[in-house]
Amino acid sequence: MSVDSGPSPLRPLSQVVLASGNPGKLREFAALFAPMRIALIPQASLAIGEAEEPHCTFVENALAKARHASRLSGLPALADDSGICVDALEGEPGVRSARYAPPEAGRTQDESNNARLLAELRGVADRSAHYVCVLVMLRRWDDPMPLLAQASWAGLVVDSPRGQGGFGYDPYFWLPEQGCTAAELSAEIKNRLSHRGRALAALIERLPAWQGGD
Repeated sequence: MSVDSGPSPLRPLSQVVLASGNPGKLREFAALFAPMRIALIPQASLAIGEAEEPHCTFVENALAKARHASRLSGLPALADDSGICVDALEGEPGVRSARYAPPEAGRTQDESNNARLLAELRGVADRSAHYVCVLVMLRRWDDPMPLLAQASWAGLVVDSPRGQGGFGYDPYFWLPEQGCTAAELSAEIKNRLSHRGRALAALIERLPAWQGGD
């Protein structure tokens, strides 16, 4: 008579679908995942479109995106939901950061978003803000125990853009300790300091135990 020793250990991850079509995020995640033996597959390369993001919290939207990518690919998935929260605007744009402004002819979405943010802050003295990133990783689309990590990055919103790097609100996100905007940082330094970089570092630290089902 055989004895049931319980479920077999989960195999280490070798492929993960990245549930994002944002080119800036793809570059940052690719750099951050480079030291790991995990192939990061953009969902667009599998003909998977963007998921709906109807929720009012970062974690719910990240879960929705990860489940969408995992369900359609049959693979583990990683998703983030991130944005900038401005204190004087009661946390706006928040989860609406990527589509804060309606599309405008002759402007990129980032340019429209930044223009609206500066308009909302015209005459406002308090420019304190913070970026937020919530990451969710799933073994399968209905994983009952997803791996979550989150981090924030404090700064100030300035009126004039500086720097050519980064994306989104980075040219207007001033970092007092560095004496520059996020767009002026090298990719290496930004990946170490940013909300996304530190959230991923926290996720990676917990990944071995999570893969083992602890």
